[in-house]
Amino acid sequence: MPRTKQQTAPAPGAAPTLLPITNDAPRRRRRPVVIGAGLSLAAVGALVSVWLVNEAGNKVAVVATRHAIAAGETIKASDLVAAEISHDSGLSSVPAAQASDLIGKQASSNLPAGVLVTEDSVSTGSSVTKGKSVIGILAKPGQLPVQTLRTGDAVTIVHTPQDGSAAASAGKPGTTPESLPAVVSRVGSPDANGAVVVDIAAAEVNSISLAAWAAGGSVAIVLKATS
Repeated sequence: MPRTKQQTAPAPGAAPTLLPITNDAPRRRRRPVVIGAGLSLAAVGALVSVWLVNEAGNKVAVVATRHAIAAGETIKASDLVAAEISHDSGLSSVPAAQASDLIGKQASSNLPAGVLVTEDSVSTGSSVTKGKSVIGILAKPGQLPVQTLRTGDAVTIVHTPQDGSAAASAGKPGTTPESLPAVVSRVGSPDANGAVVVDIAAAEVNSISLAAWAAGGSVAIVLKATS
């Protein structure tokens, strides 16, 4: 039997009218476009979630620098930190599991903070300066190769005197400029003019001559061929 309720405002003098109460309410028609858009967004969200999961599982831990390391400095455990990169990034790096292999080696060049460490970033640092004297040479562009010098590189220091008599003598046909062998110990950072300080290790017997050449700025650093 249907439920009824009394009309709230019957006309004066009229008998109350009983109205049927129904549970049926007007239904809104759903637009196909809205339904399709919702399904599309759900599908895109699912794909993004799957991609994020796959990317998270496709990471490898590698070694990076915690802070800047100057060329020639011995690498300590506190200098390194683990970082994650994509497995297929193609970047040359050292796995974090091999970080201990880098401890005790020397930075072959200046390593800024937050960069990945590669096999070329370090050198064995074995006795580069042992039994040798270290001389600092302030080399300007044109006095050293464009190719980056690294710790352990074998070089030849050539004397390039600036005075007239010595220059004339060195410029005679068949005359070979004075030169001495050395090994790169450390390479500083270039200044605003592109000049860089290169520490070289040389035999004690040659250290005085090399220091005198460096003080006068009359040197050129020649990188020896490796093969």
